[in-house]
Amino acid sequence: MIGVIADSAEQDVISEFFELFKTPWEFYRSDRRYDVLLCAQDSWFDDNTKIVLLYRGRKTQLDHEQKIPIGSERKDARVATDQGNRIPIYGDSITFLQNEGCLLRDESSKECLAYVAYSCNRALARIGYDLFREVRSLLTAGQPATNAHIPTIELHIEFLRELIARCGGSVVEIPPIPEGYKFTVCLTHDVDHPFVRCHRWDHTVFGFLCRAVFGSAWKFARGRMNFRDLLTNWAAALKLPFVHLGLAEDFWGRFDACYLAVEKGLHSTFFVIPFKNRPGKNRKGRAPKHRAARYAAHEISHAITRLTEAGCEVGLHGIDAWLDPSNAREELAEIRRLTGNSDIGARMHWLYYDRKSSTTLEEAGAAYDSTIGYNETVGYRAGTTQVYKPLEANRLLELPLHAMDTALFYPAHLGLSQDEAEVRLEQMVENAARFGGCLTINWHDRSLAPERLWGQCYQRLLQNLKDRDAWFATAGQAVSWFRKRRSAAFELGANGSEKVRLGGAVDTEEHLPGLQLRIHEAHGLQPNMIL
Repeated sequence: MIGVIADSAEQDVISEFFELFKTPWEFYRSDRRYDVLLCAQDSWFDDNTKIVLLYRGRKTQLDHEQKIPIGSERKDARVATDQGNRIPIYGDSITFLQNEGCLLRDESSKECLAYVAYSCNRALARIGYDLFREVRSLLTAGQPATNAHIPTIELHIEFLRELIARCGGSVVEIPPIPEGYKFTVCLTHDVDHPFVRCHRWDHTVFGFLCRAVFGSAWKFARGRMNFRDLLTNWAAALKLPFVHLGLAEDFWGRFDACYLAVEKGLHSTFFVIPFKNRPGKNRKGRAPKHRAARYAAHEISHAITRLTEAGCEVGLHGIDAWLDPSNAREELAEIRRLTGNSDIGARMHWLYYDRKSSTTLEEAGAAYDSTIGYNETVGYRAGTTQVYKPLEANRLLELPLHAMDTALFYPAHLGLSQDEAEVRLEQMVENAARFGGCLTINWHDRSLAPERLWGQCYQRLLQNLKDRDAWFATAGQAVSWFRKRRSAAFELGANGSEKVRLGGAVDTEEHLPGLQLRIHEAHGLQPNMIL
């Protein structure tokens, strides 16, 4: 059991952190004995705890009493390094001028950022940053795009787990890994342009023609597109007038059948826009006119029916649901009406979101949100692979978005070839296999069709995920599984032993995978070892 000593203002983020690191813990009680004491404030409790971990990004009374030589104190970002890992630190941090027992080093100065010392059969670890303030920053402000590739919260959890084990303690946890699988994956699709015939000579058609004709020729000349795809795109451009005349098939109009054929029963999630010609609002007022969709959800009701009958999920691709509860209720109600499903999750169009959006969606009755991610790159905006509860929310959970096709391929963003994108996605699959959690992918409705033709990369990704024993879940199923994990609680028995209790608020009809219990044995710290 970990006893946590911290400022009362940090209770919300501490509770959420220990939902992500699902291990026995509680706020410190003077009448309890703890295996590990985690201090996150400048106070000292002289008890008999054998392992004490002091996280603090400023000089403490303990540092003064023990005459610990201090290096530098900084408020700007720095990176802690251990063997093969880089952990960004966004808040206050402090380094120490010593080598013995050093665990983490500042990347630029090479000074010690965390160390362990021993005295009187006690292991004292001094870590030069504020763990819970770091987690708060990640779950609220998020990471800059330069660090998007780093699952920072998972690295904090891994370091804490390893630190306890190396100090001589064992760690029990329920990992974010469904029983029988290595990790979870959610295949999602934002439905923005289900028909090319909905667009006359607007920016969408103009962009399509430019990319199909000139962009394809440029890619072919650079060896980034094969001749067959070049001809496919040129043929689509020539076919466009006949599509509008009703003389040729709409080559964007079969998105549902295309994905059902490619995914072959993997049960993905489609987010659809409820109302047409509504650009909605942004933080400054009215959103750009071209944000408005040229279709309404009821116009693709036949596709919605096919998808739900095939076991897929249909959610809300929200317009103003992120901003106003009444709009959120209206938009959610439209998707409920078309699907017959009362539990509707949401992802905002163009990923519009702010700090109040989680409570807005929660008030409107959304089952979950899946908006938090990057438009311009891929990675971990909230620093985690896991479903989490935004600190402002009471119950709403966030399924973070990790990789979006347009971020990978559009020249204004990463501008990768399909082979280069495959390498970038493989890094994220490796992280999922290492840390667990849920890898959330967004491949847009028209991305298998001309002019994008990004299906080759997507199919290779699917095969890789199958080979890695991933659990393919709809967004709703993934969130339900994490609710099930969150409902588990560690309790102390009468004899002091720890028990796991599973809450009763989980819908067992979904046949969700079980939970796992994992034990990390103590293995001791070697002098002068750098992790």
